[in-house]
Order: sequence, then C-alpha cells, then structure tokens
Amino acid sequence: MSHSAIIPQSLVWKNAFLEILDQTQLPGKETYISLYNPEEVREAILALKVRGAPAIGIAAAYGLCLVKPDQDSELDYIERLEEAYQRLSTSRPTAVNLNWALKRMMRVLETLSSDISPVRIHQALIAEAERIHEEDKRLCQLIGENGRSLIPDQAHILTHCNTGSLATGQFGTALSVIYHAHLQGKNPHVWVDETRPLLQGSRLTAWELMRAGICHTVITDSMAAWVMKKKKVDIILTGADRVTQNGDTANKIGTYALSVLAKHHGIPFYVALPSSTYDHSLSHGDDIPIEERDATEVRSTGNTLTTPVSSPVFNPAFDITPGRFITGFITEKGVLYPPYEQSLPVLADTSEK
Repeated sequence: MSHSAIIPQSLVWKNAFLEILDQTQLPGKETYISLYNPEEVREAILALKVRGAPAIGIAAAYGLCLVKPDQDSELDYIERLEEAYQRLSTSRPTAVNLNWALKRMMRVLETLSSDISPVRIHQALIAEAERIHEEDKRLCQLIGENGRSLIPDQAHILTHCNTGSLATGQFGTALSVIYHAHLQGKNPHVWVDETRPLLQGSRLTAWELMRAGICHTVITDSMAAWVMKKKKVDIILTGADRVTQNGDTANKIGTYALSVLAKHHGIPFYVALPSSTYDHSLSHGDDIPIEERDATEVRSTGNTLTTPVSSPVFNPAFDITPGRFITGFITEKGVLYPPYEQSLPVLADTSEK
C-alpha cells in the first residue's frame, strides 16, 4: 500500500483558496471545506476544524496568501496583510508554530524591493507558504525515520491526543514514528488515549491508525495507569506544541500525567517534534501561555449535556511536562537526549530559517 493511500491530507492549497479536512466531523464524516479569506482561516483554527501545532502554522501561512492584491496600492495591500497577521496570530496562544510561520511569512516582505507590485508580493507569499508546507512534510518523514529504531518489534506503544497527518503537513510527529515502524514490518500495537474533553485520540488518532492498518486499542485517559501496570507498554510517544530550552514541553492536557506515570513505571517517554516547535526564546515552561477553552467542551459530549450548566468548569487545553521527565526528543536532526540546554539548540538553526 502506498503512503498516499494511508496518509490523509489535512490541508491543500488550491491557488485561489485553502481546502481543509474538517476535523470536527471525524470520524463520522470525511468533509472538506474551502476557506477564502484570512478570517475564515482564523475561525477554522479557533473551532479546531484544523488543529495540531504544525498544521495550524501551515494554515495560518496560507491564510496570509488569502489576502488578495486586488486593485490595492502596495501600501494598502501591506496594511491588509498586517491586519490579517495580527488577527491570525491571536487565534491560539500555546503552539509556537503559529507565530513562527506567520513571522516567517512577513519576513518575505523584507527581502523584496520597495517598488515591487502587490501581485508580485502575493506570488512571493504563496511560494513561501508552499515551502513551509513542503518542509514540514519532509521534516515529519525524517522524524519517523529517526525514531523508528526506538520501537522494538511487536512493541506496545501508548500515545496521547493526535500527532498524525491531521496535525501536520503529512505523516505526523509521534505517529510518524509509528507509521515508519509499521512500514518497516515491526507490527506495533498502539494504546490510544481517548484524550478528553474533545477526544482527539479516539476520534482522530484511531481513525488514522485504522486507515493505516495499524493494530490499536482505544482507552479512556483514566485507564492509562492501569494499562501500564497490568498490560504492557514498552514506550510512550507524544507530540508537542512548544518546547523550551530546558526541555519543558507544552502538549495536550493529560500529557504531564502520563509523564509522571511513565517515570513511576520505568517506561521510556519520548516527545516527537519538528524544529519549528522549539522555542529557544524561553528558558523554561513557566513562561508558556496556556490556552483555556470554553466550558461547554467539558460540560457536554457531542450534543449530550454531562455536567450541570451551573457547575464551574476549568478547561486548560494544554499542560507542561517537565524536561526531567522526558527520555528524549525525536526530531528531524536525530534523537536528542539530556542535558537539553546543550542538545536542543541544534533545532534553533532550522527554526529561524
């Protein structure tokens, strides 16, 4: 089976618009929607129709390409670009890839001559967004190839949230490691955390693994400790939304708990990420902004109310896993080990391009 047969495309640029796979409809419906302006991209990111740190960075880059030159003067066009940049940059605060991609797009303006036409600027922005997209595909493939040696034959792997093609340009981060181990004939089995409250594990990761023909079992988040104790877990793999100099890692809520459980049970805990997720400007995780989302995500499952409407709800979308709980980081540059202040900076050279 070819890669294209098993790897879904979460977003596709079609010159006049951006087409995305609406992840809020999965696994029930495979629905593609078209986005025609930056505000529609922002709303899709906010609503999690497109999600995952690398994917929202790519989507935001294409969102700037949806600012069309029309009949604007160069000054008017750049003002509209800057307005779109500000709107897109505030859509989700935790994943560093979003602003990394947007800043990279705006740096294109600095490389162009001052008298270039809006049409030429627009063409240069599309070319840069396409480079960001293609680079992410290549980096995710390298992550998978670099990490597959960590996976024993017949391994039992536990993963959290969704880190596959739906969350990236292609292949994924942690799921890329699993894909490539599978393609190598290692026949892994994956324990898929449900990932409350929005069920990105049971809805999205299970869907991707099913398409790929990879053996998997869905569990609720609260079952993870018992599975580690009574079943078999050889390795835990997660993705990341932001990693700081000391290895502190922001990822989907529940990741921190898994790292503590992994430490207690002596299970290796690896985080997979491309260089764009490394934030060398922050020394530790206390400085990472944590997004808090609407209480309705916790109060309801689908259209069914599961919590009294008057009960207060705390709904952080992410938590911080201390670097000291992480065995290593699987990157396109190889597998990086402690001390992270010395090993992780190799990613900065790539992330600043």
